[in-house]
Parts: sequence; structure tokens; C-alpha cells
Amino acid sequence: MKEVLLPELAESVVEGEILKWLVQEGDTIALEQPLCEVMTDKVTVELPSPVAGVLSRRLAGEGDVVAVHAAIALIDETGGAAAAPAPAATAPAPAAAPLSTQAQEEREQVGGSIVEAGHLQKGADDDSTSLFKAFSSDEKVQVQGLGARQPAAPAAPTQPTRADGRVLAVPAARQLARELNLDLTQVRGSGPNGRIRVSDVLAHQGINQGQSAPAQPAAPAQAPAQAAQPAAAPAAKAPAAGGLPVAPVQYRTPKGYEHLEDRVPLRGMRRAISNQMQASHLYTVRTLTVDEVNLSKLVEFRARVKDDAAAAGVKLSYLPFIFKAVAVALRKFPSLNTSFDEATQEIVQKRYYNIGMAVATDAGLTVPVLKDVNHKSVFDLAREVSDLAVRAQGGKLQADELAGSTFSVTNIGSIGALFSFPIINVPDAAILGIHSIQKRPIVDEYDNIVVAHMMYLSLSFDHRLVDGAEAARFCKEVIRLLENPDRLMLEAM
Repeated sequence: MKEVLLPELAESVVEGEILKWLVQEGDTIALEQPLCEVMTDKVTVELPSPVAGVLSRRLAGEGDVVAVHAAIALIDETGGAAAAPAPAATAPAPAAAPLSTQAQEEREQVGGSIVEAGHLQKGADDDSTSLFKAFSSDEKVQVQGLGARQPAAPAAPTQPTRADGRVLAVPAARQLARELNLDLTQVRGSGPNGRIRVSDVLAHQGINQGQSAPAQPAAPAQAPAQAAQPAAAPAAKAPAAGGLPVAPVQYRTPKGYEHLEDRVPLRGMRRAISNQMQASHLYTVRTLTVDEVNLSKLVEFRARVKDDAAAAGVKLSYLPFIFKAVAVALRKFPSLNTSFDEATQEIVQKRYYNIGMAVATDAGLTVPVLKDVNHKSVFDLAREVSDLAVRAQGGKLQADELAGSTFSVTNIGSIGALFSFPIINVPDAAILGIHSIQKRPIVDEYDNIVVAHMMYLSLSFDHRLVDGAEAARFCKEVIRLLENPDRLMLEAM
């Protein structure tokens, strides 16, 4: 019997979601025949069979998040009938788990499965990790008052680990353990493949404080009971001195409207976006600065070179100029080109300039990355922008094309918004929102009222890493370069 393991599909990917099985139990499988579709960091790939034989058993169901190197299927290489079930030790959570259990696990992931998959640098912590929906503060794990606890160290349980040797745990559990000064190797995990969840950390802490351990494994089954007690919800928002986390928000259908609602599992691209947004909400101190830029000279410059670009087979938009201006400004204001390593409490200062470009697709928002923008010409960037946008729409991007950004840009103006408060694409320190170019009257340097091509800029930044004054100066530098395209071309070389 051959175990099919989830391989390392890209550097730093630690788990993937089984989107769809392409074969059924009992089917005869050829060597390299696609078995299932796996999603990692919003990239979907087909996993081929490593051997020929008969699919004896699927160990993971559609929608399950599976750790790298975990078994997802058994194949009988003899070609006989389906084999006996695998030992329980090798099988992850059953595919038919109740939706409430799956939803509970996803809520506790706090940026988990897909967030860990591709946006982290090699060796970075998986809870320090494209975009743009805010989450309610009710979902944040509140740990005030718990940091002073010094739990006694019980005998260490046997712990499953990742490929890099670290204990398997969801990001929120790691964060909570740090706040509690708790060694995760002392905590027994109840999640898939032994992964430590928030409830496991809380249960362990309760035992060490001489309290009765909360019945955390039964939490999914208790969710309806919580919903039936609306009076408890306000109390959950203001935790007592113990600092227990806010209960997950439980939606209740208004009476009489049950037949007018449909429930769709949070899966695939939407779950990846949800995890990324929740990580951004929990692990950044986000604030905003707004400015505007006069693009009249850039509009004229682009009109002059547009024919040359077309002759070179390039569709020239304004984005390549903006990317070049951002790269130049990042060199002068390096704090906006950093990340924060939550595990080591270190600021990661980067001397390379990879710009993430938010692209709206039918499946959801994704952020392909233009690498080494400072080393590429405007025409090179124009070609790359077009290529990445087309392949993003078709779902053809590779995992490495979605990883490694140091700063991001989102073009809100393409859909007509006046201005926005974009959500940071963690682990980046900042994101720049660009908006519609509109003709507006302004007063020029000679006190004349003239018509200009104006555009709003909105910069979201992590206030832990970037001071407000430096963020404002960064915006002014971007404005200076875009308002003087000849100067931009000189400084960007």
C-alpha cells in the first residue's frame, strides 16, 4: 500500500487545501494521473499520482487543510480491490466532519493555512503574515492581563512538527502562547495532524493555574447553545481580568427568513483572502495618510511615448510609472520597505524592491508580484503588468509569482472609487492605493485657475514600523516624481 503525501509545492509552503478530488475510491490510477486539485497561497495545482494502482482510500476530504508531508490518500499498487482502512495514526480529520467543526478550526486559524503558504520569507514565523476587507474587532483574541502568568512546565507531550522542526500550531495560538510566556512544546494539540489551536493553549493554561480545564474539544458542539444566549454577547466583548478571548461571532437567521438564505462553505480563494485579511487585521497597527498628485505632465509624457511603446509591442498604462516612482521613493524612505518578524521581534530591512499588484478576478482578489522593479525599464514593467494581469484572470499564476512582495499597490481607481483605506498585504509594511485620474480646476503657481489631471493617493501603513511623518514624506516623494516624469526617468535608472 502506497501513501500519497502532500509534497512541498513551493518554498515556505507548509500546508494546502484539497479543493477537488479528480478520482474516486476504487478507481484505477495511472502513473502521473492527476489525483486532486490543491490550493496553496491562492495558486491551484493538480497533484499527480506517484504510482499506478487502485485508489484504496482518500484520507482528506474536499475543503480539508492538510500539512505538507501528511498523507492524503492510499493507493494499492497491486491493482487489487480497495485495501483496508489506514491506521488511525496516519489519517487526518475525517472528510465528513460537521461544518461547525470546520468553521471552528478556520476561525482559530487567524491567517492560518493559506496565509502561511507563500507570503513569508524562508525562516519567518508563520503568524507574521492579496486583500482589502476589514474584519470585526470582535474576532481578535484578547490577552490583556495574561502576560504575567508563569505556568509550571509539565512533562512535555509528544509533539508533531513541521518540516523545519517547529511545533505545528495555528498563528493565533502562537501569538497567545507568547503573551502567556508559554512553551508550545508543552501543549498537546487537538487540531488536524496534532496542530495546536487557541483552545488547546487556553485549556493548558487553565490546568497550570489550578483551574478546571475548559471543555475545549466540545466547543463546536456548544456553538448553538452560545447562540441561544444573546445576553452573554456583550460580556464577551469586555473580558475579565483573566483575559479570555472574545467568542466567535455566531450568525442567527431572523425568524421567518430561513427559506431566503443559502449557506456556502468558506473555501478556496475566498478562504485564502479571508485568512489574509484577518492576519492583516490582527498583526498590523494600520493607519492612513491621503494626498493628491497632479499628473498633467505625466499624461502628456505618456501621450508622447505611446506610439513608441506600441511599436515595441507594449501596452503602456500609468502603472509602470507609478511602480518606478514607488521604487525610487522606497530607497529614500526604507522603513516602508520592511517587515516585522513577530517570532523574533525583529524588523526585517530589505534592500530589494518587489511590488505587489492587486488584481481583481472573478474568483477573488489576488496579488502577483513584480520582482526587482528598480532594475527594470518602464517598457519591461508594462509587459510584465499586462502578462501578470492576464494570467491572474485566468488562474494561471505560479506560487512564486504571488510571494515575496516588499510593498504593494492597489488600483482602486480602475473601478471608480474616489479614495479608499486599503488593507496592508502582510507581511508588507505599507500599501499604496491609487485612484481615478480626473480633470479638476486647481490654482497654479501663478495664481491662475487651470484644469489639471488630478489623482488621489491613499497610503496605509503599519504604525509599528513607519512613523506618520515618514509616511507623509514618502507620499510627497512619489508625488514629486510623478509630477516630473523627466526627473523620474533619470532617477529611476
